[in-house]
Amino acid sequence: MLVDTYGRTATDLRVSLTDRCNLRCTYCMPEEGLSWLAKPDLLTDDEIVRLVGIAVTSLGIEEVRFTGGEPLLRPGLVGIVERVAALAPRPQISLTTNGIGLKRTATALQAAGLDRVNVSLDTLRPDVFKTLTRRDRHHDVLDGLRAAHDAGLTPVKVNAVLMPGLNADEAPDLLAWAVEQGYELRFIEQMPLDAQHGWKREGMVTADDILTSLRTRFALTPEGEASRGSAPAERWLVDGGPHRVGVIGSVTRPFCAACDRTRLTADGQVRTCLFAREETDLRAALRADAPDEEIARRWREAMWGKKAGAGLDDPTFVQPDRPMSSIGG
Repeated sequence: MLVDTYGRTATDLRVSLTDRCNLRCTYCMPEEGLSWLAKPDLLTDDEIVRLVGIAVTSLGIEEVRFTGGEPLLRPGLVGIVERVAALAPRPQISLTTNGIGLKRTATALQAAGLDRVNVSLDTLRPDVFKTLTRRDRHHDVLDGLRAAHDAGLTPVKVNAVLMPGLNADEAPDLLAWAVEQGYELRFIEQMPLDAQHGWKREGMVTADDILTSLRTRFALTPEGEASRGSAPAERWLVDGGPHRVGVIGSVTRPFCAACDRTRLTADGQVRTCLFAREETDLRAALRADAPDEEIARRWREAMWGKKAGAGLDDPTFVQPDRPMSSIGG
């Protein structure tokens, strides 16, 4: 088991497959991109499957989420999913993606064993999408969402980040659209994980702002803490249900006390939190031919030292050196 000194047990593993992305979202990275990891620094497909296998068979991991960067850019993704789905016990397998490549891959991923997807889409307006992502690919994301739904990768969840002066007014429209399409919408507060360190708490669109905007058009009934469990999203029934909307208030409504996650970066580092500044190197152990038991021991030790919270409410908070694209959302 992956237990920390505060009594939390990690059962959810987030695996970044690449730091590369085919968008340049303003809240994630600069227009020119980043200095990408060199190929020898990245975990191989075999190394990823071995680490996930150790996590599932020896450390109590029950759910595996593949992230990036953009995980659909990983050439071996379908094979990785298939091999992870063959593990015993079989974990739940999901994918967080920008959706651009889903139209051509959704069916193959579902056949390989992927259970569901989370797709990032911050706006219904193509011009705003181009401004936010610096790419004209809005139609590709919509096509990818439809392909995921048709392939049975459900529930299809849509993640949206609202930015002042760009799409902050779109919350009700996004929810109306998601209800019509049969997607589950989740709003996520902008987090201090941008490569250019331009995030500012002042002026950010908060969870309270989002809920106030949604209530101008919808009746929201809270599901409550019992149904939430360790999930990061607070959820509300929309107009009495059955549709739901979630809000992840990472900054203003932190959920650290119930966190059940552990993270593996694309270059094989364990991170206990998105905002952690410390890492534990498992890649070096793999490449030194360490046995599974030794790797599991190092992972347990890393998680034992997990901090109580992310520290976003601390005025001395220092943003992590790694941007979100290399950690995995």
